Amino acid sequence: MNDQRKRRIVMTGGGTAGHVMPNIALLPELRLEDYLIAYIGSKDGIEKELIRKQHIRYYEISSGKFRRYMSAKNITDPFRVIKGYNEAKKILRKLKPDVVFSKGGFVSVPVVVAAGHLGIPVIIHESDITPGLANKIAMRHASVICCTFPETIKYVKEEKAVLTGTPIRTELLAGSAAIGHRFTGLTGSNKPVILVTGGSTGAKNLNEALWSILPDLLKAFNVVHLTGRGKNDERYDNIKGYVQVEYADDEMKDLLAMADMVISRAGSNTIFELLTLHKPNLLIPLPASASRGDQILNAESFKNSGYSEVLLEEDLTPRSFLHAINNLYLNKESYIAKMEKSPLNNAIQKIVDIIDSV
Repeated sequence: MNDQRKRRIVMTGGGTAGHVMPNIALLPELRLEDYLIAYIGSKDGIEKELIRKQHIRYYEISSGKFRRYMSAKNITDPFRVIKGYNEAKKILRKLKPDVVFSKGGFVSVPVVVAAGHLGIPVIIHESDITPGLANKIAMRHASVICCTFPETIKYVKEEKAVLTGTPIRTELLAGSAAIGHRFTGLTGSNKPVILVTGGSTGAKNLNEALWSILPDLLKAFNVVHLTGRGKNDERYDNIKGYVQVEYADDEMKDLLAMADMVISRAGSNTIFELLTLHKPNLLIPLPASASRGDQILNAESFKNSGYSEVLLEEDLTPRSFLHAINNLYLNKESYIAKMEKSPLNNAIQKIVDIIDSV
């Protein structure tokens, strides 16, 4: 930066890790450019712990959830949002940022609205194909809307939309397959490795489907299975070629490095990590009955782009599961080639360039 005064940025977003981790992914590049960085989040959300680990100044505000369904909290939460707006406005006046970057979640709404009323440029990042309610409210105050998927542009004001993809933590690129093999104990085998994950909390249906085909799967593959906290099944302990892990944090980069293929849910951050790492993948999205259907749309987009094999949970049977895995392995080079050519790579630099420009 050539300015005598350092550029200042306030970041916001929270409620789930998905609304925080892309912000964290941007921090190294922003620090390289010598930004003064602050974060506004909720008093008790997951963002508070995650951001403080990054040694970023963290400011708390009240937040409330916007619901489309009946709840007693619909009476009290609007007052929490108003309080959060006033708190955010006071913080922004104090910090005088050049730009606010919002990753979404309900805590971001009062921050973005306050920034808009103060005339501070706002950049919003939308992870999913269709914007969630919080971002729908916030978007009217945005100068730029960074879109993860090409399909998203038709759901927002096109003159504000820029296709960027989603920022991925650079440490994921530094994984070691050798460390992954040592961690899992899968050394001395030439079988390709499948990494199976249902997310940080696991996925009961996915776990059970995998266990049902395990004898057949282990004939050709080694399997590392992230079951979710408290979801390991001791009946499958000590099976050659199969390793259960409840949860992986720092080890995740090494498990991804050792994996030849990945079976996963279809959350936006997860699938963009697989895209960035060029990992052939089978996506089994969270069904619409358990979500607003965004994972199904994410998976369809990646399938249409040639990045992923997709199997819907309602179509998940032992036969269809094995067929999809074998088809993925047979065509893995085609998937890798498509991912290597993806225009959705390099999201961090694209987004930081936008931040620099406002």
